[in-house]
Parts: sequence; structure tokens; C-alpha cells
Amino acid sequence: MFAITGITGNVGGELARTLLAAGKPVRAVVRDAAKGDTWAQLGCEIAVADMNDAAAMAKGLNGAEGVFILFPPVFDPSPGFPEARAFAANLKHGLETARPGKVVYLSTIGADSPRENLLTQHTIIEQELKGLALPITFLRPAWFMENAIWDVAPARERGLVPSFLQPLDRAVPMVATADIGRLAAELIQESWAGSRVVELEGPQRITPNEIAVSLSRLLGHRVTMEVVPRETWEPQFLSQGMKNPMPRIQMLDGFNQGWIEFDGGAASSRKGTTVLETVLKGLIAR
Repeated sequence: MFAITGITGNVGGELARTLLAAGKPVRAVVRDAAKGDTWAQLGCEIAVADMNDAAAMAKGLNGAEGVFILFPPVFDPSPGFPEARAFAANLKHGLETARPGKVVYLSTIGADSPRENLLTQHTIIEQELKGLALPITFLRPAWFMENAIWDVAPARERGLVPSFLQPLDRAVPMVATADIGRLAAELIQESWAGSRVVELEGPQRITPNEIAVSLSRLLGHRVTMEVVPRETWEPQFLSQGMKNPMPRIQMLDGFNQGWIEFDGGAASSRKGTTVLETVLKGLIAR
């Protein structure tokens, strides 16, 4: 049986559907029992567990052949990343108690960067989990193509999309969440020893300008990208309610300056098959 956290999200959902289609037993680990109803109807076992409760987590993961772990995103972390540190400690205790056969942890590109930024949360969790005497895979995907959901409304309404990724002709490693879920399903069924890192991006790297071209084609009118000046980021994020925007700013700097990258660059990463336009079509149809 495979236990999946984050099953209500894009990646966890695709992972679960792929395993179910292959006839594998799946346990959906959810915080709210009501969120498991749909998955119960599809044949999943349901376990209710708060990921910040080590005992509940251990119970939810107990007896699993393999588990998939997703850290609930914290986009405005407190200084020093106490949220990630607490999650890592609880997760390690829960896994040590449950002793599943193997673990796939959804990490991120840049988790090995020594420069502090929003993705450092995954660095902290990876370091904690490396001490486990369990086979563990750190799946490090690129920037999610689905982040373009924030581009659809301004593209549709004004034909002008503000871009924090810049310069606009710089290609960024991106990947569709469906490809991440499918690779996770493949990895969790494999056998290996110790810890390993698997990096994943899409079939080609994508520039903000290429996103605009695809949106133009799909929406039937011209769409252009507009650079958001870096000096405006902090006041803009603060005005939106963020209390500690610097980690987010540093992450954007990392992508824009190229120091958030796969360990061996594009040559070292696995490649998904889903192209940008397929993802954008789905986002536009929502």
C-alpha cells in the first residue's frame, strides 16, 4: 500500500490516479476527512492526520510500502524558517515510528543552493530526512508551469502580464505538475538503498516571452509581458499582506540570476513530456 500526503493537490492527485490505474492500493492521508470523500469513492483507504502532529502522522503512514511526502507550502515564512524546522522534526519522528518501506519527498530545484531563499525550507527538510535509515528519494522539480495561473486573468483582460521572472528572454526550467506526479508514481515503485536525488524539468526551458506568445495564440489576441521593477517588489509584497517578503525576493533573484539551478544543469535532469501550451489550455479553461 502506498500512502500519499497532499493528495488533494495537482502532484499528489496525479500520483494517486497513476497508482490506482496500475491497480496499486493507495491510502490518502488528509487533514480533513471530508477532503478524502472523493478519493474514498475511487477506492482509496483514508487516514486523517495533521502533518504537524508526529503521532498522527506516524499512524497515517504505518504499514505503507512507500510514502509520498509533500510539505504544505509556506509562501511567507517567519525569519529562520521555524515552520519548516518544526515540520521536519515532526516528519522525521513520524517516519522513524511508522518505518515505511521507502519515502519519496517532493523537494525542489535549488534545494542544494547555499544561498538563503524561499526554497531553503526544502533544504532544511532534506537535511533532516537524510539522517533516516530508510530509502528516500528527494524529487526536485523545476518551477511549476501551473504558476502561470496568475498570468491568465491579466492576459485575458488587458493583454499585459506583469513578470517577476526577468529578463523576459531568459529561459527558466519549468515542468508540468502532471509530469511530476507521474514520475513520483514511477519512483515510489522502485527499489533503492539510501538517499538519492532525482531532478525533473519539462521538455524545454521557457522564457516569459514564450508564455506571452502561447497565451496570445490561445486567447486570440496579443499578449505581452511587462517587467516588474525589482525595487518595487518589497513594497508591493508588503502591501499584499506579506510580513517577511525577502525569502520570496531572494528566490526570484535565484531564478533570474541563474544560481537556482539543477546540480548538473539541464544535462543532469530528467525531462517530462508535457508542453507549456497543454498546461495553459487547462488553466484558461478553469
